[in-house]
Amino acid sequence: MLRSPVLFLDANKMKKDATPPREDYEIRCPRLGHQITFSYCRKENMGLPCFKTLDCWFEHFLVEEYLRKELAPEEWEKVFSRPPKPKMLSLVELIEEAKKRIKEET
Repeated sequence: MLRSPVLFLDANKMKKDATPPREDYEIRCPRLGHQITFSYCRKENMGLPCFKTLDCWFEHFLVEEYLRKELAPEEWEKVFSRPPKPKMLSLVELIEEAKKRIKEET
């Protein structure tokens, strides 16, 4: 499988600023197990960032600085200052949301 050369850039060679990488820049998601873009991480949590966004992207750009500018203080607290839900609870909630959507669509 051929990939864009930008995918293999050394994180240390990227200019470190608070600008997210381009859409063709992907990293491996430890939760999903495949390549994703920052834009996915930014909205993954019902419009809010994934709780692991800071851990995953800090080597690639000044992600904390960027998100502190983008998020309201309450949103920051909700995502990054609370302990993550146990995986089983998250899965049950996702299943319930999917069931609800299916019911609403029919």
